[in-house]
Formats: sequence, C-alpha cells, structure tokens
Amino acid sequence: MTVALYARRKQWPLDGVTVRLTHSRIHAADCIDCETKEGKLDQIETELTFSGGLTDEQRTRLLEIAEKCPVHKTLTSEIKIRTRLAAVS
Repeated sequence: MTVALYARRKQWPLDGVTVRLTHSRIHAADCIDCETKEGKLDQIETELTFSGGLTDEQRTRLLEIAEKCPVHKTLTSEIKIRTRLAAVS
C-alpha cells in the first residue's frame, strides 16, 4: 500500500505489486547480522515484483520505500507483547 501510494504521488507507471513471503525459524547463532545469538529467530524473506513501465531507478526507489513502510518497521523492531485477562462483566 505504501509503495502504491508513493508511486501514485510521483505519477510513476506502477501497474501492480506482488509480494511473496517465506517464513522460517533459524538458529540465532547462524545469523551473521543479528544481535541475538542464542535460541531461535523468526526469519521472513520477502520478494517484491513491480509491474509496469518503471525504470531500474524507480524500482530501486520503490524497494527502499517498501522497507520504510509501517508494517516493515514494526516487524523489524523489537516487539513486546503484553497479555492480560480481561475482567468478566
């Protein structure tokens, strides 16, 4: 969505975006560029396809924008989930 909005604002000929995700669990020790070195980590590999008459420079910029979208930022940041039991009414 972020990529499409950006392309529309720039009036670039983006006809569609296809996103393919692969999820796996890897040993933290096997991850060279990860801060965590113990236990297992979730790894998500993303493949983007931009259709339309875009230049290589435009495709590269759209990839940069995709990595700055709110969902990407949330998934790449530290996440703390707090769960509580709701009061019965």
